[in-house]
Amino acid sequence: MERKVRVRFAPSPTGPLHIGGVRTALYNYLFARQHGGDMILRIEDTDSRRFVPGAEEYINEALAWLGIKIDEGVKEGGAYGPYKQSERRDIYREHVKMLLDAGKAYIAFDTPEELDKARAEVANFQYDASTRGSMRNSLSMPAEEVKALIDAGTPYVVRFKIEPGRDVTVNDLLRGNVTINSSILDDKVLYKSSDDLPTYHLANIVDDHLMEVTHVIRGEEWLPSAPLHVLLYEAFGWADTAPAFVHLPLLLKPDGKGKLSKRDGDRLGFPVFPLEWHDPKSGETSSGYRESGYLPQAVVNFLALLGWNPGDDTEMMSMDELIAKFSIDHCSRAGAKFAYEKGRWFNHEYLQLLPDAELAELFKPVMRAHGVDPEAFSDEYITRAVGMVKSRINFVADLWDHARFFFVAPDTYEEKSVKKRWNEDTPRIMGELQEQLRALPSLESKAAEETILKWITDNGYHMGNVMNAFRLAVVGECKGPHMFDITELLGLDETVARLAAAVERLG
Repeated sequence: MERKVRVRFAPSPTGPLHIGGVRTALYNYLFARQHGGDMILRIEDTDSRRFVPGAEEYINEALAWLGIKIDEGVKEGGAYGPYKQSERRDIYREHVKMLLDAGKAYIAFDTPEELDKARAEVANFQYDASTRGSMRNSLSMPAEEVKALIDAGTPYVVRFKIEPGRDVTVNDLLRGNVTINSSILDDKVLYKSSDDLPTYHLANIVDDHLMEVTHVIRGEEWLPSAPLHVLLYEAFGWADTAPAFVHLPLLLKPDGKGKLSKRDGDRLGFPVFPLEWHDPKSGETSSGYRESGYLPQAVVNFLALLGWNPGDDTEMMSMDELIAKFSIDHCSRAGAKFAYEKGRWFNHEYLQLLPDAELAELFKPVMRAHGVDPEAFSDEYITRAVGMVKSRINFVADLWDHARFFFVAPDTYEEKSVKKRWNEDTPRIMGELQEQLRALPSLESKAAEETILKWITDNGYHMGNVMNAFRLAVVGECKGPHMFDITELLGLDETVARLAAAVERLG
C-alpha cells in the first residue's frame, strides 16, 4: 500500500531562519500539500553550544507569517513526538545500543590531542577501516579495558563502522542516481557521551524513520552525507522504508560567485531573513522582509520561482496555485541567483491587488510614524488617498512620499518648479483661481476640470503654467495624481487655503 506523503523541515535554533531555509520549508510544504500529505516541523537542537535564545520562536513566527502551515511540531503536537531532538535522548540511546549490539558501530576513546597527532602523522588522515585498528576504540582494545573506561566515566564517542569497497547509490528525485564508493567515507561520530546526545547523522535517520517521513527535501549541502544515511538505513534494517531524497540547489549571490550571505544583503540593501532579528549576544539587528514592507504572499511567490518554474510563463501565483503547479521535475539542479529586484517587483504587483481599504489600514502605522494621527481623517478619506497613489509604490512605507500632501499641507515648494512655473503674474492668477473654485457648485473632479480649463482658455492664460502653479501650491511639487481628483478629496476650504498660503509665501 502506498504510504501517505510526510515531509519534515528540521532547522536548528542557532539564529534567524535564512531565506534559503525558508525556500526549503516552502518546497516541502508545496510538495506535501500537493500530495495530500503532512508537514512536520522538527527542531534540531542537539548542539547545545550553538543554541540561541529566541531562535525557535522566531522560526515558528516566520513560517506562520508566510502561510506555511505546520501539521505536527513542538507547538502543534502530534502522534510522533517529541518534536524537539533534545527531548528524545532515550530514543537515541536505544538506537545507539542497537547498532553496537549488531556490530554496526563501535566505541572510540581517542582524545582531541590524539586525533590531532594522527592527522599530523598521516597525510589525509581519515578515521576508517584503514586506520581504526591503530586508534583507541573497542575494535582495537580488550573488552575489559573498554568496560573499565566506560565505568570510570571516560568520555567516548560512538562511531559508525563503514565497510570499505562498496558502491553506495543514493536515489535523488532531482539529480537521479548518485553513486559513491564507501571507501571515501569515514567512520562518522553518531553519539557523544559528554552531552548524551547524538550527532546530526544518527538523530535525523532515527527521527525520519520513526516519524514515517517519506521524502527528505533539503539543501544540496547535505548531499555528501546522503550515502552515509543510506548505509545507516541499511544498518538498522530500514532500507525498504527509507525516504526518497531531493537535494535542492543553493541560492547564489546576486552578483559574483558563491552562495547568498547576509553580507550580500547588507551590501546591496535587501533582507536575507524573513523577519527582523535582534541578536541576543551581539545586540545587532538584522532587517527582515516583514519589517521592510514586503507582503508574505509576495515573498512566497518570489522564493518559489528561485529554483523552480511552473512549466510556462506564469509569474503571479497564489499559495494554492503554487501547490497545484509544484513539481520536483521542474526544479533546477543549478543554483539560482538571488534576483532581489524581482522580489520588489512582486511586492509592487501584490500591493496593486490589495483592496484600497486594506492598504489604508496598513498605511495607518506609517502615518503615526510621521506624526499624523489617522483618527483625524475618515477611513474613506485615507482609502481614497492611498488608492490614488498605490500604482507608484513598491512598499507600504512608500505611500508617505506619494500621499503625504493629503494629510499635511506643504510648507516648502520644489525650488526648480518655482523657478519654472511661478512668475510675476502667478499670484494674481492664483487669486482668480480661488474665486473660480469658490463659485463651483462642487469640486467633483470631472465637472471642476471642465470649468477650470475653460476659464484658463477663455482668459488666454498659459495652460501648463497655470496648472503646474496650481499643483505646486496644493502639493508642494509638480507631480502626483490627477489634479482635480486631488482637489475633490481635499475639499474647497483646504484647496483654497493652500492656494492662499502659496501666494503669501512665494509672492
